[in-house]
Amino acid sequence: MPETFSDLIRDVQDKGKCFCCGGCVSFCSTINSGAIKLDPEGRPVYDDHLKCHECGLCYSICPQTTELDEAVKKLTSWQPPMGKVSGFEVAKAIDPAICENATDGGVVTALLLYLFDAGMIDGAVVSHNSDQGRVPALATTREQILASCGTHFGSSQGMVHLSREYDTFSPSIDVLTGYRKAGLHRLAFVGTPCQINAIRKMQALDIMPADVISFCFGLFCSGNFTFSRALFEQLEKQYQFNRDDVCKINIKDDFIFTLNSGKSVHIPIEAFDSVRRYACRFCDDFSAEYADISFGGLGSEKGWTTAVIRTDAGRQLWTSAVDKVLVSYRYEDNSEYATHAEKKIVHVSEVKKQKAKEHRKAMGE
Repeated sequence: MPETFSDLIRDVQDKGKCFCCGGCVSFCSTINSGAIKLDPEGRPVYDDHLKCHECGLCYSICPQTTELDEAVKKLTSWQPPMGKVSGFEVAKAIDPAICENATDGGVVTALLLYLFDAGMIDGAVVSHNSDQGRVPALATTREQILASCGTHFGSSQGMVHLSREYDTFSPSIDVLTGYRKAGLHRLAFVGTPCQINAIRKMQALDIMPADVISFCFGLFCSGNFTFSRALFEQLEKQYQFNRDDVCKINIKDDFIFTLNSGKSVHIPIEAFDSVRRYACRFCDDFSAEYADISFGGLGSEKGWTTAVIRTDAGRQLWTSAVDKVLVSYRYEDNSEYATHAEKKIVHVSEVKKQKAKEHRKAMGE
């Protein structure tokens, strides 16, 4: 008999290992009848225990279980130490309007718009800012895709956003439940490593709705952080800034808070350990190893994006988009720039894997 949702609660949620990615709910075989749902905190719970088919699908596709790991590695041609790597690139969007709002170089947004304009996708699963942090959204127009660009706040909204709890994570997979009603058949998915993992597990099983995902764009991830008012008050005193002045948040080697004045406040990631999701300590994937292309700011200077090209689909897209919507960092400006970015990513990936291994060992796994 397969492991059921009750087993998933026991083995993952009760141990504090749930990423709240939303995969189990979005891909549940009883999605139309409602056996399980996400609670207000984003955790999967029973909605109606009697409607559960006990098929075990939710357990199999959870990023914290290992049943389909080998199938996903085969699907994505995974290679040690950090997945298949076709190449490292440093680039930024050509469109200055995208770059202005982007967290880094606006590469993800530029590629999404390129795919959309070319008719290669009907829309994209993205996220955007809200009073509760990043929230998932299904973007089906250029305007909606553009609105998802970056993690930043208007100067007049700083207090509104940052005086409440702000979460860096968006349970984007949950948005997939409504794609059929919207008549969408080709989507790009932008998400964290755990979300990409769940998508790939569904694709390995060849079960809907994973068939609608044409491209998986992964985001470098140091973990999910929830910024409370109390935390910001502490940081304001220690680092001498006002949260009302924060217009953009970024994570590279450390947390970077950009102020309206243009000044940047750098705070070590370790300062946020107390508000990092407990489950994230068990995640060993920093660079979204199962994505078509992975993105982040680590290894790149301000205004540029580091990209890890992984699959054939990712390489074809990148080659087609360069010089049309993307500009690559010039080799002659710094011949070792991409190599520098690669070393950074490999190092951080190794550290995250080692820490996850230590935490699992401490739990007795």
